[in-house]
Amino acid sequence: MYHRTRIRRTRIRLVATVAAAGICALGLTACDSGDSGDTVTDKPKAKASAGATTGEKPAAEKPAAEKSATPDVAKVGDTIALKGLEDGNKLDVTVVKIADPAKSSDEFTTPGSGKRFVGVQFKLVNTGTAAYSDSPANGAKITDVDGQQFDSTFADITAGPSMSSAVRLKPGGKALGWIVFEVPKASKTDTVQFAMNSGMANQTGEWKLS
Repeated sequence: MYHRTRIRRTRIRLVATVAAAGICALGLTACDSGDSGDTVTDKPKAKASAGATTGEKPAAEKPAAEKSATPDVAKVGDTIALKGLEDGNKLDVTVVKIADPAKSSDEFTTPGSGKRFVGVQFKLVNTGTAAYSDSPANGAKITDVDGQQFDSTFADITAGPSMSSAVRLKPGGKALGWIVFEVPKASKTDTVQFAMNSGMANQTGEWKLS
């Protein structure tokens, strides 16, 4: 049963990757989206103030030194706004939680010898004008302090439900789930990255984990 599930998920992953590549092949101008070259952004979105969310009148202006500034680098809990390959493809992506090490939710799926599972919970919100359809795990990578990068793997963990392998969101739609990585036990994780279109979008978001 597990092997059939893994084969099915692998096929979904391949189809998503091929589909994203096809978009580029059919319309190079659409794939550019007005951006020149690939970019990696670690700048988080500013969080709404309490007054903006509750409707209360804001307190008196604080001195500049006391104002809470937006962090320079995105960390766990922060949101990064990302663009996809085509106009209208936009997501607000939040790294919600980290599970390190993460425990498999079944006895059949275990990390390889000398390795461990690391889980990252992502929240996706479609802020664009077009529908979002992708396999989000394809666009996620984790990096350790030595610069080694690791792709996501298929595993369910006890921390919570996995991110769907076929997410489809209308504008305003949301998705929440864990993406799992298999990394060496001795590796210290440093950053996690996410890009739309199965990782083929020009813009990549990056969050600091440590």
